[in-house]
Amino acid sequence: MSRCLADRAIDHVVLERGEVAHSWRTERWDSLRLLTPNWQSRLPGFGYGGDDPDGYRTLPEIIAFIASYAKAIAAPVRTHTTVTSVRATGNGYLVRTDQGDWRCRIVVIASGACNIARVPAFADRVPRAIAQVTAQQYRNPGALPDGGVLVMGASASGTQIAAEIQRSGRPVTLSAGEHIRAPRVYRGKDLEWWMDAAGVLDQRYDEVDDIGRARRVPSLQLAGTPDRSTLDLNALTAMGVTLVGRLAGISEDGKAQFAGSLRNMCALSDLKMGRLLDLIDDWARVNGLDDKVEPPHRPPPTRVEASPPLGLDLTSGAIKTIIWATGFRPDYSWLDMPVLDRKGMIRHDGGIVAAPGLYLMGAPFLRRRKSTLIDGAGADARDLCDHLVSFLDSRLARISA
Repeated sequence: MSRCLADRAIDHVVLERGEVAHSWRTERWDSLRLLTPNWQSRLPGFGYGGDDPDGYRTLPEIIAFIASYAKAIAAPVRTHTTVTSVRATGNGYLVRTDQGDWRCRIVVIASGACNIARVPAFADRVPRAIAQVTAQQYRNPGALPDGGVLVMGASASGTQIAAEIQRSGRPVTLSAGEHIRAPRVYRGKDLEWWMDAAGVLDQRYDEVDDIGRARRVPSLQLAGTPDRSTLDLNALTAMGVTLVGRLAGISEDGKAQFAGSLRNMCALSDLKMGRLLDLIDDWARVNGLDDKVEPPHRPPPTRVEASPPLGLDLTSGAIKTIIWATGFRPDYSWLDMPVLDRKGMIRHDGGIVAAPGLYLMGAPFLRRRKSTLIDGAGADARDLCDHLVSFLDSRLARISA
């Protein structure tokens, strides 16, 4: 957004609570790699320039990439400036920070969608002897106590963390609810290549029947490993990970109860994957690629034991750590404006908030399916910048009149 505003000669400032790429520096595990290939890190006027376009950036490389972009575009970033409140004034907004106040006509909220880990209320019933860690707090297996680990959540973060911990020698149990299975490579090309080429990632928010549901869809079970391997539930069980259903609750005496819907959840995930691969096959056929890539294939169905465990005694000593990879929510506690719904989410129409001059960036499926990817930020920013300029022009016209 800063680059787009600079291109329009619009004076602005970027307020950052820490250093550039703060969340990547402080809220990610050590071995994390970007889920999208290097070539897909496309920002306005900036992209990948290395010799491994199909690889996946490591955490230090991601941080360096974002910091390099900020430097390349000379973004006017004020680091170590924490916003404490934003409220409307007569002709714009008052932004209060721990480094002073700002008055402006426009505010773009780009504080991210993953500020606070979602942990169920019944987590307080977990026995005190068990360490509880969120995906934000997890760093590596060596930082965990010896013994069994229960990972809650089977989307991208949960599956990657479970695999790493299992390889460390600690027995892992994975609690899987709704998830979306996906092959890393399909017909010889990265799945992200197919979704990019076929236009899946460019699908707009106003082209979807139920955008609310689309914005709540879990992330694909993808991992950016050097060998480009698929990390799904079959791969995890082959490593020795034990699968259980979604955590339904924890009793007062420390007994965890799991839903009996694991087989159905996995069957639904396989079905969704099949639909995506069908779409890719149709696109390849229509566009003359069928004889230029590998033939279509389908991964075997997800393997689930006949009677997955429905309970686990957390007081037995078998589990020493619980990792909550159950998703995140944004933190808008500093936003002193009536623009939030009953769930604490900002009400907006493709990033245009129902308050004059207030915009949102970086939320799931903001304007396109790829909105939360690095590759989606530029297109969203250009769209919103167009609206922002029109808003400023109309305001100046009223003042002049």
